[in-house]
Amino acid sequence: MTADSPVAHRPVARGPVARGIAAGPLAAAMPRALAWPSPRRLRPVILPIATAFVVLAIWQITAAALHVPEVILPTPVEIAGELVHALPTLLHHAVPTTLDSLMAFFLATVLGVGLAIAITYSPVLRDTLYPNLVVFQLIPKIALAPLFVVWLGISSESRVAFATFVSFFPIVISAAVGFANTEASTLRLCRSLTASEWQSFLLVRFPFALPAIFSGMKIAMTMAIIGVIIGEFISAKAGLGFYILYASSRMETALVFAALFVLCMIGIALFGAVALAEEFVRRSYGRR
Repeated sequence: MTADSPVAHRPVARGPVARGIAAGPLAAAMPRALAWPSPRRLRPVILPIATAFVVLAIWQITAAALHVPEVILPTPVEIAGELVHALPTLLHHAVPTTLDSLMAFFLATVLGVGLAIAITYSPVLRDTLYPNLVVFQLIPKIALAPLFVVWLGISSESRVAFATFVSFFPIVISAAVGFANTEASTLRLCRSLTASEWQSFLLVRFPFALPAIFSGMKIAMTMAIIGVIIGEFISAKAGLGFYILYASSRMETALVFAALFVLCMIGIALFGAVALAEEFVRRSYGRR
């Protein structure tokens, strides 16, 4: 490039002008995802993990120092070794537990939200069923598990039905409360705009009740897993509940803890899936 070239004589932005260009829309449009998250945003993740590591360290040091027998309380290192050794078997037994939990959760969600809608729009059903639902919530449901085996046999249907029965109540109660607490002024506005009951429900009642519904779903997800495990304790030939009983009958305590760890990971994953679904639905309604 010669000195006579027009490019060579093109002025170059310097000083405040250059800084203004650098700080302009192009710089503002850079993706914020590349920025390192602030410590405040990372705190909900760091604190639980750090607490878990501290507890595991205390557990390891205490059990090793006091020479606690492995059959009574194995150390985390022994549990980790047993987990690695038995991981294929544990994953094999985790499949029916996960599938039964998902099926029970799906049935509980559909039945719970459906009954909550019926209670909301029918005063007769509300006065008839709501007190009975509260009473059933007070019944120790574990005592009813053998009845489901008597009624439905030892197959997975009895475990899914019992888990649905256990996880059904949090959803119906939460959804009914969410539908009932919809702002009356917003409903009156819909009526003044000649909106139908279905339009009012779809655009007002349902979005207002979503936080309550998802709160009930989060509880129901954990309750469904508990219900399936209880069912596997009573009647099952596979599943983590069955494997826990099998390991405990052989006094393999480390294997029991390994199965519990896998069960906890399943519960965290399913709970996280519900939380992600809540965030997705909330953003979807927020864009409308």
